[in-house]
Amino acid sequence: MEVGDVREVTAGNCSDLYYVDTGMYDTSEYGAVYILDDDRPAVVETGLGTNHGLILDALEEVGIDRTDLEVVAVTHIHLDHAGGAGFLADRCPNADIYVPAAGADLLVDPSRLVAGTKAAVGDQWEFYADPEPIPEDRVVEIEDGETIDLGEHELHVHEAPGHAFHQVVFEDPANDAVFTGDAAGIWVPETAEIRETTPPSNFDLEECLDDLETLAEIDPQVLLYTHFGPREVGDDLDRVLDEYATVLSDWVASVEETRAELEDDEAAVDHFRETAEMVDVWGERKARAEAAMNARGVLGYLDHRD
Repeated sequence: MEVGDVREVTAGNCSDLYYVDTGMYDTSEYGAVYILDDDRPAVVETGLGTNHGLILDALEEVGIDRTDLEVVAVTHIHLDHAGGAGFLADRCPNADIYVPAAGADLLVDPSRLVAGTKAAVGDQWEFYADPEPIPEDRVVEIEDGETIDLGEHELHVHEAPGHAFHQVVFEDPANDAVFTGDAAGIWVPETAEIRETTPPSNFDLEECLDDLETLAEIDPQVLLYTHFGPREVGDDLDRVLDEYATVLSDWVASVEETRAELEDDEAAVDHFRETAEMVDVWGERKARAEAAMNARGVLGYLDHRD
């Protein structure tokens, strides 16, 4: 799939659902934004903000006028998921922005969010756009147990705070699918593998494992990854979730062991940067930056745990 491509989701029994590759970090098949064409048309996730024009083009390709878009929903406020929300609010005047309540104020005034993101992503910041503040009266705060009614489809909100305290996932019962945010890891279609996502500063292993239990209880046929794309799991859901639980646990153990061996956190981060495994898929720069960021997130978790 190439950057800017718009495809209909045909996994499982999904209908009225499309996704666009936003070219996140100048990398194809890394960042997806979803569109639900319903009585109240919706966009789920918004990307970095840098390529928000691709989302607007995708709406046009699907046949949804900007003025008809009513819902923009983000799973959490990390800027690779919510960075485009303010741009869409400005260009889609009738859309409300549905945001987990725990982080909503940081999209109204994103200054602290920007500072934290710059600290976390380092020189990757050049791929981001400074987020546009969202007017407070356009923000709808959402919490666990609530429902966003779109017409034929509903988005049921389930808290999933392991990756970040402000994360939720959205269950779409009509499609028997879940928009996973980062709760189910990073799905790599090219290699058919699942990768960890453990950025600073809120990653918590035990809560991530609890989030996988939440997904198991929902029991969807399709996982809709922001990173990247739809994945039909069917009766293999438990195996898929167990696989990610193992990936996470092994990754945390590896970082912990490397820290103990090197006795220096920066040396540990450098080790994982230099030994990054996804260079052939995401390119050297993104793969190494991702590994370093994820290592920092685990180191922070280990400090907090201990």
